[in-house]
Amino acid sequence: MTSQPRGLFITLEGIDGAGKSSHLEAIEALFVAAGRRVTRTREPGGTPLAEALRELVLHQPMDALAESLLVFAARRDHVVQVIAPALARGDVVLCDRFTDATFAYQGTGRSFDLEVLRTLERWVQQGQDPRSDALLEPDLTLWFDLEPEVAAERLAGARLPDKFEAQPVEFFRRVRAGYAQRAEGQARFERIDSSLARDAVRQCVADALKRRGLAG
Repeated sequence: MTSQPRGLFITLEGIDGAGKSSHLEAIEALFVAAGRRVTRTREPGGTPLAEALRELVLHQPMDALAESLLVFAARRDHVVQVIAPALARGDVVLCDRFTDATFAYQGTGRSFDLEVLRTLERWVQQGQDPRSDALLEPDLTLWFDLEPEVAAERLAGARLPDKFEAQPVEFFRRVRAGYAQRAEGQARFERIDSSLARDAVRQCVADALKRRGLAG
């Protein structure tokens, strides 16, 4: 009898306009070709409740604490209903944003108390990894890094912006710095140069997965 593969949790991160979401399908295809079952999802979102909270976070004015509480409430439901069960089944979970985004956007971008965010992270994610007793964290985070000015050019005219996409470039400089701080010393991060052409970025992602022994 073939043993069930270990669940794998991969997140995609980056500032708005970095192009991370456009690579989800290609990453999924790599794992499907390798015979793995994939659960593809996003944050905020992934469940009916979390999607409803997403709409509030993206479009309603509120302070950083209210944003953080709603984001972590959405995350809790998402983890319990989708991520943890998928990992327990042995799926590869591909998630467009996770907790790193909260530290980058609400923490560094909005200059909110990082210690409060760490407390919320523990409350929501401790004991939720079916593979261990540790805090539920990604096995791999693909950080699509891009200069905020370039990201703004990509977003211009693409669609009606949400309240984050409409922020000034200086906000995204802080968010980018927040991602860099979050990645520092964290072996799970792979920085992807998102300024490259789309095919080159896709190759960088494939190479990163190969280096980690995650995809052939």
